[in-house]
Amino acid sequence: MEKRIIYQNRNGGVSVIIPADCSLTIEQIAAKDVPTGSPYKIVNVADIPVDRTERDLWDFDELVKGK
Repeated sequence: MEKRIIYQNRNGGVSVIIPADCSLTIEQIAAKDVPTGSPYKIVNVADIPVDRTERDLWDFDELVKGK
């Protein structure tokens, strides 16, 4: 699957869900796995930074805007 689910976690950081290849749609996976009330976005893999060394500095709003 070439999509990922990102959401803003309780600590203000960004969490990434990598969906398993299953019978659920990505929307169903988001509904099931994203904590209630957390903003989320379904994005292309290419929209997520490759360099994870500063992942704790990622900003949900910036990732959603595609920066």
